[in-house]
Amino acid sequence: MNLALSGQAALVTGAGRGIGAAIVRELARAGCDVALVEFGAFAEAESLAGELRDEGRRSIAIRADVSDFAGAERTVAAAVDALGRIDHLVCNAGITRDALSWKMTEEQWDQVIDVNLKGCFAYCRAVAGPFRKQLHGRIVNIASVNGLRGKAGQSNYAASKAGIIALTRTLARELGPKGVNVNCIAPGMVRTGMTANLPPAVLESALADTPLGRMAEPEDVARVVVFLCSEASRHITGEVIRVDGGQLA
Repeated sequence: MNLALSGQAALVTGAGRGIGAAIVRELARAGCDVALVEFGAFAEAESLAGELRDEGRRSIAIRADVSDFAGAERTVAAAVDALGRIDHLVCNAGITRDALSWKMTEEQWDQVIDVNLKGCFAYCRAVAGPFRKQLHGRIVNIASVNGLRGKAGQSNYAASKAGIIALTRTLARELGPKGVNVNCIAPGMVRTGMTANLPPAVLESALADTPLGRMAEPEDVARVVVFLCSEASRHITGEVIRVDGGQLA
């Protein structure tokens, strides 16, 4: 199975820490140059980009708020200018603003939808033109099992991730005729800084609901991203691949 990405370039949003940083590292290990798009954890993204350059990869960190719709095309252009090309887009940027539906504020709803769903669409839209012209490209969107099943206290987050799944399937149909594959990964509970702050009871409940009996590591998601960006997945598009340890089994 050929997972090599030598001579190719990727743009990853939400790339500064957690799943995003793991995706960047795994893409680089496969031979890919990487543009890291980050806002809140920009210092971490800059540091990681520096590590990749020290290892011989071309890499750049770009500070951008993915919910800035107009800024997405500028960011993609900056990445192309720095790396010479883009072959892969990984939309990973996401936030949570949890509350029960009847307590959720308009601001909490808008923030999550703007970053998670609007941000994903903005970057998919920005690469659609270049990918269609070059008759090649891979888009991998990071959703969540909660976008498939819902989650109490996360109506905004679950709706945003369900929207990403529908967006992925639509883009697969629109871009497939131009040689562009669009797929989605739906992780379950992953060991990141975000989940580290959850109450122990929540983590215990998630593990009890997982047949494999363990929490995913960021690398478990990242390695599936590399597969979906490689030629090994050339006939896969419009799919939602769960990396959830069997939570929805």
